[in-house]
Amino acid sequence: MGDEVMILKTLAWASVTLILYSVVRLVYDIWWKPKCIEKKLKQQGIKGNSYKLLYGDFKEIARVTKEAWSKPMALNHRIVPRVKPFIQAMVQKYGKISLSWNKTRPNLIIADPELMRSILNDKNGDFQKPPVNPLVDLLTLGVSTLEGDKWAKRRRLIAPAFHHHKLQGMMPAFSASGCKLVDKLKELVSPGGSCEVDMAAEFQILSADVIARAAFGSSYEQGKKVFELQKEQVVLVMEAYQSIYFPGLRFVPTRKNKRRYEIDNEIKAILGDMIQKKEEAMRKKECGDAGTDDDLLGLLIQCKQEAENGMSTEDLIEECKLFYFAGQETTANWLTWTLVILSMHPDWQEKAREEVLRVCGKRKPDLEILNHLKIVSMVLNEVLRLYPPVTSLFRHTQRTTTIEGMSIPAGVDVSLPTILLHYDPKYWGDDAEEFKPERFAEGVWKASKDQNAFYPFGWGPRFCLGQSFAITEAKLALAMLLQHFSFELSPSYTHAPYTVITLQPQHGAAIILHRI
Repeated sequence: MGDEVMILKTLAWASVTLILYSVVRLVYDIWWKPKCIEKKLKQQGIKGNSYKLLYGDFKEIARVTKEAWSKPMALNHRIVPRVKPFIQAMVQKYGKISLSWNKTRPNLIIADPELMRSILNDKNGDFQKPPVNPLVDLLTLGVSTLEGDKWAKRRRLIAPAFHHHKLQGMMPAFSASGCKLVDKLKELVSPGGSCEVDMAAEFQILSADVIARAAFGSSYEQGKKVFELQKEQVVLVMEAYQSIYFPGLRFVPTRKNKRRYEIDNEIKAILGDMIQKKEEAMRKKECGDAGTDDDLLGLLIQCKQEAENGMSTEDLIEECKLFYFAGQETTANWLTWTLVILSMHPDWQEKAREEVLRVCGKRKPDLEILNHLKIVSMVLNEVLRLYPPVTSLFRHTQRTTTIEGMSIPAGVDVSLPTILLHYDPKYWGDDAEEFKPERFAEGVWKASKDQNAFYPFGWGPRFCLGQSFAITEAKLALAMLLQHFSFELSPSYTHAPYTVITLQPQHGAAIILHRI
């Protein structure tokens, strides 16, 4: 009996100790730690918002964003107040370094180009990708989420698959997708006639088709299923991101949680099956319709096979998921904004068309022809400046870090609103809010007063590996459309840029196409 009492007392004390520890830990995490970091940052002269228990600036961000998105804007390019209302207000109020709060985590907003460059050029691992809750992690993919030696090794392994000369082997896939879009639009628009089309939707289909063909060759129809699943996953993941996460919440078998993991498992199963079939075909020298290994999956498998202790099949699946998501969304939105802007500026539309017809007539452009389209490149770069698919980059301090004399404690998020640099008159002149492709007449490096004020594909060692792929796809698609159509904004078009991971038109892109 005495032993039983002792055991019960021990269990009781253990339970009390565990409860006390949990309470102390909770208080530390949601109050003491944020307030200590806030004090350290403000002692250095950094201005900004004070911490609000649990939610930080979450409710204010939601409020101003909802208000900004509730109504369309005028037909101009002054989009920052609508796209980044909270960030713009913070920078205007507190300066180019300011303190805000991502729920319980401090968030430094840094809009100074020199500091941005230093952070993005970090080679010591001081600034890493921000941690996310496990439900959001279902959409954070591949090499983009790795750090340190693991990141360096993975990037080194897959980089050869994205080299510019590899694009030559992918050109048939680009051309096939472009022809498919042109033929579809020709069916809608009779010769000499016109038709209203939501080009945002058409470019989503085009970009999905390009990636499916270029990435998976003969398996592209099966690959398209991944796009459908990832679009559903984006909606579910954004809901998780905008909610307060408590440890263990991902294990609660809610309807949405179950669907999140069902989608993830289905995507992995599809990609795993495609990888297995591709590896078998490569072993037999039977590489699909084109008879080569030039699709992206074949190139990645080669990278995997040629490296000692290289990627596992699971790693390869994650890289494919990343390429699917990042490649489709960014290029589709880039092309959408290009047609919208060229519809707003018919003079530049005509200049670009004249160049395309002069260089290649109505023939399908090849890679060499694309490299000679100077005006098309100028237009696309200026669209990237005004409407970058990714409007901010994000980092996180894992340890106390000193940069430019500023000491940033461990556990601080860092937001780099690159779109603010794209619109800063200091670097682009007083006409920074105007569409002027001639800025890029001498290339990207001479377009602004500061070479580091243009970040459409990131910067530093983590710049986007798919940059050449995206540029080639965008140039080819735009050139082919200019060959066959002229376009103008429909009276039903509503100008309403907004950000859901990428910058996109809130109400689509209603364009009237004219067959030429």
